[in-house]
Amino acid sequence: MTVRHFVTWKLAAEDAATRAADVEGIRTNLEALVGVVPGLRALSVHANSLYPENNWDIILESELDDAEALAAYQVHPEHLKVVEYVKPRVTERASIDFAV
Repeated sequence: MTVRHFVTWKLAAEDAATRAADVEGIRTNLEALVGVVPGLRALSVHANSLYPENNWDIILESELDDAEALAAYQVHPEHLKVVEYVKPRVTERASIDFAV
């Protein structure tokens, strides 16, 4: 069973330059976890490019081996470092996980 894990955020920054830098920083930090966190098969981060007044700003899409790999990812020390990087840059977070 493969697990898909999606997270979306609203950014805290209001100016375009800071928002763009935050997206790139979040992307770089999260995508670096592939090959580091066991069971994390793929991960990509995308910025919203349409309807900014209605949509959230960033989405993470990832694929993990199974539910156990997702649970291990959540508490992996390298992931927790990225969480601490992301938290001050966002105001809201939502996620969804499902098996495929």
